[in-house]
Amino acid sequence: MTLSTILAQIERLDASHPGFSDSILSLRKKLSPDGSVVSARGKELTIQVFGEPLSPGQVVERICNDVRTIGTSAVLRYARALDDPKITAEGLRVPVDRIKAAHDAASPEFLASVRRIRDNIRLFQSGILHRDVSLHPKPGVILEQRYTPLNRVGICVPGGAAAYPSTVLMTAVPAQCAGVKEIAIVAPPTPLGAYNADMLSVCWELGIREVYAVGGAQAVAALAYGIPEIAPVDKIVGPGNLFVALAKRFVFGHVDIDSIAGPSEVVVLADSTTNPKFAASDVLAQAEHSPGASIVISWDASILDAIEASVNEQLRSLERADLTVASLNAFGALILCRDEDQACEVTNLIAPEHLQIATDNARSLLPKIRNSGATFLGHYSPVALGDYAAGPSHVLPTGGTARWASGLSSNHFLRSSSVIEYSAEALRDIAPDVVALADKEGLTAHKQSVVIR
Repeated sequence: MTLSTILAQIERLDASHPGFSDSILSLRKKLSPDGSVVSARGKELTIQVFGEPLSPGQVVERICNDVRTIGTSAVLRYARALDDPKITAEGLRVPVDRIKAAHDAASPEFLASVRRIRDNIRLFQSGILHRDVSLHPKPGVILEQRYTPLNRVGICVPGGAAAYPSTVLMTAVPAQCAGVKEIAIVAPPTPLGAYNADMLSVCWELGIREVYAVGGAQAVAALAYGIPEIAPVDKIVGPGNLFVALAKRFVFGHVDIDSIAGPSEVVVLADSTTNPKFAASDVLAQAEHSPGASIVISWDASILDAIEASVNEQLRSLERADLTVASLNAFGALILCRDEDQACEVTNLIAPEHLQIATDNARSLLPKIRNSGATFLGHYSPVALGDYAAGPSHVLPTGGTARWASGLSSNHFLRSSSVIEYSAEALRDIAPDVVALADKEGLTAHKQSVVIR
């Protein structure tokens, strides 16, 4: 595709049209883990490895079951077939001296940025961290809620189409703020994954020494079930492709997970004051993930026209323009609403991962928004701030799950438990209530455990 032929054909939708809700729900389903957004290479590899065109769910089930029952040899089989034909059991763990060498070779300017970002994340994540609570509702009664950090977590870092040192910062630092002692990083055995110098240098800077060169569903299964080379973890977090998302769903219950994330999403709420160039740049920033959903909502038709024109103008200078156009054409939309109230309702229906309210009265619209993973207010709060540096994690709910799910934070690495302590006098005071319910349920041993005291 030449620069002269790059042109996005973004779908136009009218929120007042009778079939509008169905169109949005269809888009959301395509981008959810129940969809089938898989690259052409992914489909080819599926046939090569399994000899048949299995669905993503079938692929993940087979990989995870093989890793659980067979172990290292299954991990190596899939790693060799999907990523690196030369990978060995001894090569699964990235040597500590290689991690240190990457840090030694990193530029001082890059490391200075990493440290500033780390400090931003620490400030925010420590500030929102749950603290133990102790209540004394009556004499002789102490009720507590304790928060205990998980001991060991695994972090998935993508490394297929791009390198993501930012993901290490946005997952590991919140875990460290919570007090997690052991952190294991898994990334594909590729130059953009586990062998990426920038990613490794960030690991060293954060004090992480466990990095494994394995990606995809086999990495998730290895973290969940454990193999001799990789000790099992308590929780698995971090982004990835559809296979990683489905694998996390498959192992959930054996271990905890953060979310079942799909492709990246942004909704931009725009009005007549929106700078079309700013809005277009945010649309493109998500679309270049490819796949990524980029949606603009406005009650001003002229601003939708201006943003679309700016998208096509800026496309010409992007390195990943062809992939970005494909993503815009498949998952982009320009939505015209009746007014700002309808625009907010449409936003709540979409429940986007990222919401940018790029209007003059951005904060006044915030109370009308119920569903979004992260919200960016005003003309000078681009989504990239959240992706890289502001402090909240960039691991956020996608595929409409922001209706009920939350973005990753330090609190997701804590396990809560209650503590109940009664004196003899306090037990005598509450005993009749316990006895009454135990009698109703016919649980005489429950009743007796109170009465006997």
